[in-house]
Amino acid sequence: MQTVTDRPVILQVLPALESGGIEHGTLEMAQAIVQAGGTALVASAGGRLVPRLKYIGATPIALELGAKNPFSIMRNASRLRHVMAEHGVNLVHARSRAPAWAASLACRRAGVPLVTTWHGVHAANLPGKKRYNSVLASGARVIAISQYIATRLRDEYKVGDDRLRLIPRGADMLRFDPHNVRGNRVQKLMGLWQIPDDATVIMLPARVTGWKGHAVLIEALAHLARTEGFSQDWVCIFVGEANAKEGRALVAQAERSGIAANLRFAGHCADMPAAMMLADMIVVPSRRPEPFGRVVVEAQAMGRPVIVAAHGAALETVENGVTGFAFPPDDAQALAACIHHVAGLSAQERAELAVHARENVLLHYSTGAMQYATLCVYDELLHTRLADTFYHATMMGSPEWDEGALTEAG
Repeated sequence: MQTVTDRPVILQVLPALESGGIEHGTLEMAQAIVQAGGTALVASAGGRLVPRLKYIGATPIALELGAKNPFSIMRNASRLRHVMAEHGVNLVHARSRAPAWAASLACRRAGVPLVTTWHGVHAANLPGKKRYNSVLASGARVIAISQYIATRLRDEYKVGDDRLRLIPRGADMLRFDPHNVRGNRVQKLMGLWQIPDDATVIMLPARVTGWKGHAVLIEALAHLARTEGFSQDWVCIFVGEANAKEGRALVAQAERSGIAANLRFAGHCADMPAAMMLADMIVVPSRRPEPFGRVVVEAQAMGRPVIVAAHGAALETVENGVTGFAFPPDDAQALAACIHHVAGLSAQERAELAVHARENVLLHYSTGAMQYATLCVYDELLHTRLADTFYHATMMGSPEWDEGALTEAG
C-alpha cells in the first residue's frame, strides 16, 4: 500500500495555462498536492499562469496537448507515457477533451489511474461529438463540478455512482474577502477604466463571447436608459478578453441603443477581487446553462449582489432573493427589472445580502473544500492520506473551514 510519505506524483494535463476556470482549478489542485506532501506536475502549452505554478512549488512540463486530430492525440499519448515514466507518475488528472484522450491512452498502457473532471458545456449535437466528449466520462473517477453536470453524466453518459464524484468549484475565501482589498487597488482600476466617483457600476466578468450574454445585458441597459426614474449615472464594464469582431458587434449594438458612452471593455484583469469590490452589482446573463460559474461564487464571497440567468448550476449556487437574484434566461426586460431593483437596494439590504452570500460560499463553495474533496478522490485510487495531511497542514483553524464544509467535502 502506498502512503503519503511516498510523495505520490500527480500529473494534471490541459491545453494551456492562460486564464479561466479549468486553469485556475489546475493551479489550486497543484497547490493542494504540494501542501499535502505530493509532487505536482502540470503538462500544457504554457501561458501567463506558469510563473504562479512555479511559485506554489509545482513543475510545469511543456507539451502541446490541444490538437484534436487522432494522429496528434496518439503522438501526444506517446509523449505523455515518456513523461510519466521519467517522473514516476502515480495518477493523471485530465480536465479537457483532447488532453484527456492522450492521457487515457497513456494511462492504459502504463497502468496508471486516470481521473477526469467535466468542466464545460460540451454539447453533443453533431455526429461523433458525444463519442469525443465521452473521454471525460471514462476516468476511474469522474468529477462533476455541479449537480447539473452530475445529472447529465448519469443520464447521458451512464456514469454510475461508483465512479461519479460531485465536487463543486470554489472561491478563495482569503483572496475574495472584501476586508482584504485595499482602497488603492480599487482606485487604480477606477482610474484605469475611467469610472466617475458616484456612478453605479454594473459588471459582467466573462470572456466576451456570444453565449455569455453581453448582448442581452446591452439590450437590458438600453431598456433601462429609457425607463423613467432610473439614474443615467451608470457605467457597465465588460471584464474579459474579446476578439475584435465580437467587440465591434457589441459596440455597434450599444451605439444603436445610445448607451455606448456608458460601456467599458476592460479586457483581462489580474485583480478580480478589486474589480468586484468597485462593482455595485455583478451580472452573469449566460444564454446557455453554466456548468458551474466560478465568478458567481466569487462575487458572493465578495458580498456583491449577483444577478444570474436562471438555468444550469446558477440555480444551485444562488438562492434567489437571499444570496443573489435570478431572471429567466434571454429575457432582457426581466434582467432590466433585476438591475433596477438591485440599484435601489438600501444600505441595510445590501449588508444583509452580503452576509448571506458570503456564508453561502463559505459553507458550500470554498476552494479549500474543493481541494480537500479532490484529494480524497486521489486517496481512493492511491490508498494514500493526502486529504488528511492537507487538512492538518493548511485548513485546521482556517476561516474558510468548519465541520459542515468538511462533511460536505468528504
